[in-house]
Amino acid sequence: MIPTAPVNQALFLGALFRSRSHSQISERSQRRSWQCLMDYPYPLDHEELGYVAEHYRLSDWRHNLVCTAKKLKANKALDSCKIDGLLFASLDANEHFASRARCCDQCCTRQIKIRDEHGQEQELTEYYHRYVFAQINGPKLNLLLDLEPIRPAEEERQAALRLLGRLRRNLGPRFFDGITVDAWYSKGPFLSAVQKMGWGVVTVLKGKYEVMEEALRLIEGKPPDMAFKQDSRQVQLWKVDDLDFTDSYSGKISVVIAREQWEKAYYRGGKKCRKQLSSQWIWGVTEEFAGYGVKTIWCAGHRRWGIENKAFRELTKEYHLEHCFHHHPVAMLAQMLILMLAFNMFNAYAILQNHLWREGKTTLCALTEKMLLHLELDFLGVPVPLDSS
Repeated sequence: MIPTAPVNQALFLGALFRSRSHSQISERSQRRSWQCLMDYPYPLDHEELGYVAEHYRLSDWRHNLVCTAKKLKANKALDSCKIDGLLFASLDANEHFASRARCCDQCCTRQIKIRDEHGQEQELTEYYHRYVFAQINGPKLNLLLDLEPIRPAEEERQAALRLLGRLRRNLGPRFFDGITVDAWYSKGPFLSAVQKMGWGVVTVLKGKYEVMEEALRLIEGKPPDMAFKQDSRQVQLWKVDDLDFTDSYSGKISVVIAREQWEKAYYRGGKKCRKQLSSQWIWGVTEEFAGYGVKTIWCAGHRRWGIENKAFRELTKEYHLEHCFHHHPVAMLAQMLILMLAFNMFNAYAILQNHLWREGKTTLCALTEKMLLHLELDFLGVPVPLDSS
């Protein structure tokens, strides 16, 4: 008996204004301003929100994400994310929810050890949900494209390939040029599958790969191909082409090695001290990017951290990413898609349109509160321009 449109509006507004739960969204839906926006003159109960979320067609919410992404690209908003004309999508997994009591048929399981009140060690089954996210990130705008749940007893790479296949169908093979991934994805079958979809891969290399040892031997005693200073870091880069990766991968890869040094300042005993730090990064690059410069690969490899720093951290801290609104496989996935849509649209507005944020006069959190206040006052006939001080 309840139209779906008001529920859609309520859940989207709840995500936009960073509501913590369906109960808080239900409480806010009692306000006349929210009812006016929902075009529904009654409050919504949290059980009604959960019931509707269970029966959503997820393709509808994904369609909204696709339309937003295509519109931003058509308006050149993603140009700042490009590296030498290339647009990279980052893939990574994040845990959404864990419980030792509640579970569903799509929960992954793991055994954990805890100590009870008597100090005795016990082994319990923990239930959790994980998703693989795809994001385009840059120095300004960050755009979440889609996500895919990791099924029980499934590897992360399998979910990632399903996600990439859907992105290819929805956005097209040329929406972005390649993907950047961490060392967990550096397997021959995964690289081959991504190449068949038409994309190149930049992957972190760790562990005991023969190709890493071979590349390190080949650069020993040689000057770097490029050396420069970036954000107080001294960077040296080497590149070795035409190397064999693994028996399960028939193509050749290039290996880029980066050695970075920087100085860290800290206080000890009231005195300012400095410490010299260094790190070494090694990336494997498929043949699609073999002709690009070594600095392009270095930038793409480090850009992958954007999904951790500018998506997962902000979504967890400000948008309650790890809170389960309603424990049902469809409802949880729908909530995540709605959250991603709100995150994309709010950040696009703030970064591309809002002068207060662009001039450093407000924070994203303060801007959210201002928008919520604006909504209430505008309903009362007291308009408050969002760009005013």
